[in-house]
Amino acid sequence: MAHAVRFHETGGPDVLKWEDVTVGDPGAGEVRIRHEAVGLNFADTYFRSGLYPVRLPDGIGVEAAGVVEAVGEGVTDVAEGDRVTYTGSPLGAYSTERVMPASHLIKLPPGISCETAAAMTMRGLTAAYLLRRIHPLEPGDTVLLHAAAGGVGLIVSQWAALLGIRVIATVSSKEKADIARAHGCEHVIRYRHENVADRVRELTGGAGVPVVFDSIGKDTFAGSLASLARRGLLVCFGTASGPVPPIDAMQLALHGSVFVTRPALADYIADPAERAALAGELFDHVAAGRITIEINQRYALKNAEQAHRELEAGRTTGSSVFVL
Repeated sequence: MAHAVRFHETGGPDVLKWEDVTVGDPGAGEVRIRHEAVGLNFADTYFRSGLYPVRLPDGIGVEAAGVVEAVGEGVTDVAEGDRVTYTGSPLGAYSTERVMPASHLIKLPPGISCETAAAMTMRGLTAAYLLRRIHPLEPGDTVLLHAAAGGVGLIVSQWAALLGIRVIATVSSKEKADIARAHGCEHVIRYRHENVADRVRELTGGAGVPVVFDSIGKDTFAGSLASLARRGLLVCFGTASGPVPPIDAMQLALHGSVFVTRPALADYIADPAERAALAGELFDHVAAGRITIEINQRYALKNAEQAHRELEAGRTTGSSVFVL
């Protein structure tokens, strides 16, 4: 019997239910995949809480890796037995097996395990577009990175170091500061003990940084704006503390004619060729050992409620996965 985590109402982690499910045969353009590992992402909590709209009841989860067990009519890019990973809609990755569109799958190279793929596909592709697509960063540039000890943060930190980009990191604790430094961050700010914007100005000779990568949202928005250099870019790619406040356009001028963007990964991997290019660069770095994927938490899939509680409480570092 196949199983899945589903929810019938939005709310806290307790709405997640472990259920028996029936998985049929794939239709045209679809595959049936048996999961070996499932990714735990902060975005999952947005769907569960209702911040992102869902049609209930529904499954949950956007990232997993496993083995193709059957293919439907017209599927040519993958075959039975292929090891694959994916990230994105439709929801339902928190499952032992599922039927889904074949077009969403990315084949795994031999050097990448399913567990590693589930821990990095969403995070790694996010890091890829942040560093390789969203702004023309050059060697010697300095960026501010919030939540540097998280799953995306650790990948961005290592990748930035490979590109010669200096990272000023923010973290919540000494333990996380040590982790950030060990993964390439040049300076680390413990935001509960220091004023982030003041410290950034001090570290940059008063200039500020050209780019801020902010996955926290409401609590860091003002400090992120104040940390930007003239005509800098604030990249709001997550809302762990809540949505950013309404933007007063005049404030952008007063902070130095700065820019704000709220990107979504889906828009950077919608084109299959671009997705393949970003995934290929990511997989090459990981397979060669230039980027290490830190899986610091592993959960049984039926313990999704516990996993969400620990994630939202800030008790996790690096990547988290469900193992099957």
